[in-house]
Amino acid sequence: MQSPIPAPQEEPFDVLIVGAGLSGIGAAALLQERCPGKRYAILEARAAIGGTWDLFRYPGVRSDSDMYTLGYGFKPWVDAKAIADGPAIRAYIRETAASRGIERHIRFGHKVVRASWSSEEALWTVEAEAGGQRILRTRFLYMCSGYYDYGQAYRPHFENEEGYRGRIVQPQFWPQDLDYAGKRVVVIGSGATAVTLVPAMAAGGAHVTMLQRSPSYVVARPSEDRFARGLQRRLPSALAYWATRWRLIAESMLLYRIARAKPALARRRILQMAARQLGPDIDIAHFTPHYQPWDQRVCVVPDGDLFEALRAGQAEVVTDQVARFTARGILLQSGRELEADIVVMATGLSLSVLGGAAIRVDGKDYAPNQAMAYKGMMLSDLPNSVMSFGYTNASWTLKADLTAAWVCRLLNHMERKGQAIAVVRRDPGVQARPFLGFTSGYVQRAKALLPQQGARRPWQVYQNYVQDMLTIRFGRIADGVMRFGPKGRLP
Repeated sequence: MQSPIPAPQEEPFDVLIVGAGLSGIGAAALLQERCPGKRYAILEARAAIGGTWDLFRYPGVRSDSDMYTLGYGFKPWVDAKAIADGPAIRAYIRETAASRGIERHIRFGHKVVRASWSSEEALWTVEAEAGGQRILRTRFLYMCSGYYDYGQAYRPHFENEEGYRGRIVQPQFWPQDLDYAGKRVVVIGSGATAVTLVPAMAAGGAHVTMLQRSPSYVVARPSEDRFARGLQRRLPSALAYWATRWRLIAESMLLYRIARAKPALARRRILQMAARQLGPDIDIAHFTPHYQPWDQRVCVVPDGDLFEALRAGQAEVVTDQVARFTARGILLQSGRELEADIVVMATGLSLSVLGGAAIRVDGKDYAPNQAMAYKGMMLSDLPNSVMSFGYTNASWTLKADLTAAWVCRLLNHMERKGQAIAVVRRDPGVQARPFLGFTSGYVQRAKALLPQQGARRPWQVYQNYVQDMLTIRFGRIADGVMRFGPKGRLP
């Protein structure tokens, strides 16, 4: 039995934003601009701004999306590097918050653990751990807490790990005192984290082996965008940013569409580019997946740094499976032993929905995995609440920006019409589909946690910026699916 909830310590907010990362700071910026009369706060579990980009501190941490689309639509990215590292992205987010006075609205060290909705009051009661229990109330709950668990990564355990005499580390919790210069390192994994760590640690003096159970598609991309730099020299920064942003949006959409429509062609082209980067001495089989492009996310390596490390002999890639750990390293199923001073478990993420908070609606537990997502932003039967969830085939912030603008439209609509409650009800006639279509391990492991999408609009999750822009930015708020009503009961 839960203990009684203590009384709230201040008047209700109009909006509570959960998370002070890329999505949360962007949401606050648009809220201030387009809903200037709304009183809001940001609840951040950590002690700093930045979210993912403050948490991840492993060597070489970077985005695999270009910053012209990962950056905010309202704040031009002016740095030379299109593929930016973690510290640069973190500085960009912090600068955005500081320049707009958002910092004073952030409650650091507030981890949301429960949120309870009352239709009678048309209010959310939010419980946060903040050196004790902290209770806040809000008319609208905006979840910008990302999609994975900050407290734990996916960590498979292998036979005889306890017999290994070296050190095992996880990228999500990178030890800042780790000295890997001159050491033999095995990175277990083949995704974005692994292909980032391998060249970075090799450049830091380690000899690195990337041990993968199965290959991923890896594409080299220039770290600087010459088209963008040319425009920046000739045009005002905002116009140059807008033009570059739209060029890259169009390019990524076209390439994705080709990959899905003609997978054999896309596969052949990606493998040809990888083979040229690898040279004749490295087997292309290590970069030849068994799945089609974009069944899982394609890994990007700026300036081909992973391929360069492999060609230079600073790193190698091994495709095999772990049989067990030994005192000196890892014994593979093929019988080969990889000696290692350090083993890095770049084995993936654990997903989390709604920040892992327990949700109740009018006294009943709410199960997100039983819900259907409306426009990829709002969950059925969950009133006055929106989640920011970005793209899997493009930059996260593109969808986060659209979501933030739509939230402002929704709040302004409700104020004009004098409505206290907004909710979408699940249509039992709409066929359910998985929320994410990826075959990646982290998505498959989270199937039981994720909501569903529908087979037709407005329940579809498009993974297409232009379709979403037309639907979200220009579609009617009162579209016949969204229900509005006064406080007292759910419409």
